[in-house]
Amino acid sequence: MENIKSYVQQHKDRFINELIELLKIPSVSADTAYSQDVIDTAEAVKESLSKAGCDYVETCDTPGYPIIYGEKIIDPNLPTVLVYGHYDVQPPDPLELWTSPPFEPVIKTTDIHPEGAIFARGACDDKGQMYMHVKALELMVQSNTLPCNVKFMIEGEEEVGSASLAWFVERNQEKLKNDVILISDTGMISNQQPSITTGLRGLSYVEVEVTGPNRDLHSGLYGGAVANPINILAKMIASLHDENNHITIPGFYDKVEELSAEERAEMAKAPFSLEKYKNALNIADVYGEKGYVTNERNSIRPTLDVNGIWGGYTGEGAKTVIASKAFAKISMRLVPNQDWEEITELFTKHFTSLAPAGVTVKVTPHHGGQGYVTPIDSIGYQAANKAYTETFGVPAIPVRSGGSIPIVALFEKELKSKTILMGFGLDSDAIHSPNEHFGIFNYLKGIETIPLFYKYFVELSK
Repeated sequence: MENIKSYVQQHKDRFINELIELLKIPSVSADTAYSQDVIDTAEAVKESLSKAGCDYVETCDTPGYPIIYGEKIIDPNLPTVLVYGHYDVQPPDPLELWTSPPFEPVIKTTDIHPEGAIFARGACDDKGQMYMHVKALELMVQSNTLPCNVKFMIEGEEEVGSASLAWFVERNQEKLKNDVILISDTGMISNQQPSITTGLRGLSYVEVEVTGPNRDLHSGLYGGAVANPINILAKMIASLHDENNHITIPGFYDKVEELSAEERAEMAKAPFSLEKYKNALNIADVYGEKGYVTNERNSIRPTLDVNGIWGGYTGEGAKTVIASKAFAKISMRLVPNQDWEEITELFTKHFTSLAPAGVTVKVTPHHGGQGYVTPIDSIGYQAANKAYTETFGVPAIPVRSGGSIPIVALFEKELKSKTILMGFGLDSDAIHSPNEHFGIFNYLKGIETIPLFYKYFVELSK
């Protein structure tokens, strides 16, 4: 460990400057105006992997932006770690809310980062966290401590849905063969308390349309005599939860994973203030499924939420009509074992059955993805926990994320290996927002911690 710290301290200025240079390239994948910049960033990543010690690096063409693949195979009989990351970034808008230009990185001190943080688009998501792995490889190669094989797969479309990633993975399963996948594109609780994301929720997203009469009607002449699609839609949506905020779709919970008391107890160790949570949102009280606390409701339990609802007249003043149609967009966050396509089908069948004879219902699925979980007794989790414990001085806490990263389930399906999410960002790092930043402490601590994951993963795999 002392050798690792010594190397990081000796080279920290270079590590920081190299990241700053990478952050200067505006690799915005969502905007074609930045296409050349995205490609330039891919080449910069390729060059950095070669310099760090990969014996083989290539630019892999896809239907979209290229994927950079690199490897260092020291012994085919040893375990192989596959590192995934992305070099594209979110658009910087709105520009006027940045305190410094998004692609002119600067280091500023904050209350949370008194040692300084790099402010730039992509600093935390994901250039800074991805580059930790490049520098960790350099450290292990230069100190002759790389204990196993390593492969890198760095893509340029994560911020636009990773459209080409599935295409690439399906066609390169032998190339990507591994024993564990390592990703740093998540966060941790604080700089004093590390955590490991062990679960991600899946997603089913649908749009519903309720149609009544063949045209908008005068609400005086027809009110009370024909079904009002907006009234009907409101009743249908309201019926999707019972008095305990339990979702009423038949079969919805059939495959829901019930966490063990042990894992729920581990999750409960995460620092959480209900009062601060309510104050931050300016709400009088929390709301959710009976029998679960807030941090369980938004991570280990499935949900159903209306994301938008419209119909009829919404302009200024009054227009007394019964609308012909009413619409809503509904998302269901799913937990591991719930199949998003099956849930979409269950929703469609149930929601359609709720409609009275006076209306017709159309359900249009938009998109979805599977949930994911890494057991806390897996070798990968144990190795990550030992690594965090050594560098932070306290064990990591397992946490389930309420969000969805569909590529993780894709990796397990296609590559048959577990993913470990070793994030070093903080909730306050403003990813996807103006003034995104990444702490110098977090960046360097990641470079210190990652080599220990390799060490312990190999030891535990014997």
